[in-house]
Formats: sequence, C-alpha cells, structure tokens
Amino acid sequence: TGVSGSGKSSLVNEVMLNKLATTLNKARRRAGKHKEIKGYEHLEKVIDIDQSPIGRTPRSNPATYTGVFDDIRDIFTQTNEAKVRGYKKGRFSFNVKGGRCEACRGDGIIRIEMHFLPDVYVPCEVCEGKRYNRETLEVKYKGKNISDILNMRIEEALEFFKNIPKINRKLQTIVDVGLGYIRLGQPATTLSGGEAQRVKLASELHRRSNGKTLYILDEPTTGLHAADIERLLSVLQRLVESGNTVVVIEHNLDVIKAVDYIVDLGPEGGDKGGLIVATGTPEEVAEVPESYTGQFLKPVLERDRQRMANLVEKVTT
Repeated sequence: TGVSGSGKSSLVNEVMLNKLATTLNKARRRAGKHKEIKGYEHLEKVIDIDQSPIGRTPRSNPATYTGVFDDIRDIFTQTNEAKVRGYKKGRFSFNVKGGRCEACRGDGIIRIEMHFLPDVYVPCEVCEGKRYNRETLEVKYKGKNISDILNMRIEEALEFFKNIPKINRKLQTIVDVGLGYIRLGQPATTLSGGEAQRVKLASELHRRSNGKTLYILDEPTTGLHAADIERLLSVLQRLVESGNTVVVIEHNLDVIKAVDYIVDLGPEGGDKGGLIVATGTPEEVAEVPESYTGQFLKPVLERDRQRMANLVEKVTT
C-alpha cells in the first residue's frame, strides 16, 4: 500500500516479480536494484495476474483460455452422430481446417481494413457468425450444436453440463469470480481489463495446487463494483487457503482491511517516497500516525468493530 508514486509497483513488479521470474520461472528479465530476496526457496513459481488481454484476436475466448473448450470438444466426439461420420476432436475446432467455416477461417467475422480508421469487423455471411460449416453444426449434444454451446452464457453452460464434473468444475470457477454473465465463446477483444484478469484467476483456481505459488496482482479492484470486490476477495482467499501466497498492490480499503500483512510505502510520492512507513496487520498499521493508509484505515476498522458489536448485541438479546 501507499500513496501514488510511493514505489509500490517498483518494489513489487520491477524488483520482486522480475527477480523471482528469473530465478523460479527461468524467464529472462532484469530485476531492479536490490541487495537480496529471502525465502523464495519455499516457492516453485511466480504468476503475474495482470489486466492485459487473454488474447489479441477474436479467436481467443474464455472457453479456450481456461481449457474447458477441449473438454467440450471431447463430449461432441463421443456423440453417436460424430462416431458415425468419423469426426475427431479437431473437427470441432475453429482453428484448423475441416469443421470450421473456410470463408472466415473460423473467426465468425470478417475484418475490413480501413486506411485511416480502425479496422471494422462484420459477421461472416456464409456461416452467419457461427464459425463452423453446415456438416459440423449437424452434430448435436442434448439438442445443441458446438456453436450454440459457445454462445451460451457461463451460468447457462454450468447448468447444461452439471452432470459432467470435469467441465462443471472449470465453469464453476468462472462463475465464482463473478463472470457468469459472459459467453463461453466471447472474443477476448471484447473483455475489459478487469474481466480478463478474473478469467486468468479462474483458470488458476481450477488447477491442482501444491501450495507453492506466488501470485502478484496490481490494483485488481480497478473498475469493480463493491459486490465484485467481495467476490474477488473470496477468490483470493481460496488461493491462500490452498497454501499459496498472494501479493496485492492496492488502494481499496475493503481489500486492505482484509489482508494478513501490510507493507506501507511512502511517506509521500516521487523522490519523497520509497521508504517503508509501516508494516504489520491492518490493526497495527492503523495505529501508525505517519502512515496515510493507517489514517484512513483506522475509522474503517472502528466502524466494522462497532457493526460487529451491534450485531452480537442484537443476536444475544
């Protein structure tokens, strides 16, 4: 935590992330100036969950990024119609020839290049935006073809595949991060930064964890509603309960008051920043008068304590 320009991103992203990515992930990065980093022998990898897009083309979508689309294609290859026709898993991919619409090469849209304006995308006239050719769309599972599945909202797909644990588990994590309203095949280019970040979180949640991963998030609450922040906190808590470590750069007091440990930088921004002003639990930092974070955190903690006291009194009476 700390005021803008106090050195939060420099410390976490330029020093810690780059050093650990080099040491643990064997990445080629140059870390900022530092003496040493201790304790990383307890970690196996570091993952930066930022707000960059999950893909830069319309082909990328939540289904492909989280890996659930592979499982859905497996289901379609097991249908009687697919077996009779000899269709394999690749038939239901829009990335390779065979089952996709060749007019748009599986994009479902055609890009029209504009010389002095951004490119314009229009629906493909051949497949009408369905991405696949007629023969592939004739194969159905529970009355739905592969294009129908991609057009489902995540919460609809969760109900549709409720009897298939492997698919259900992955879809549930997307719903858990508050993205039940997006479509399975929604192009990555239409997702906001916050949505992309939560898709990445969902893909981490359904993986089997050994509890030795460090996750780094830089201001994940930007643009989120209070209800979404609550959901995000519960997701981050699940990562921690699995034994992992989560480092968050944050200004939002709802997040700050819920953490286990705070490192507050300051005291000011720019050349007057870069010093550690306070460390400890939210309650400990709130008692440090030099900390701006502590000054704003203190009334929030007192308000919450009062609410809890009123609630206990109400229940006991």
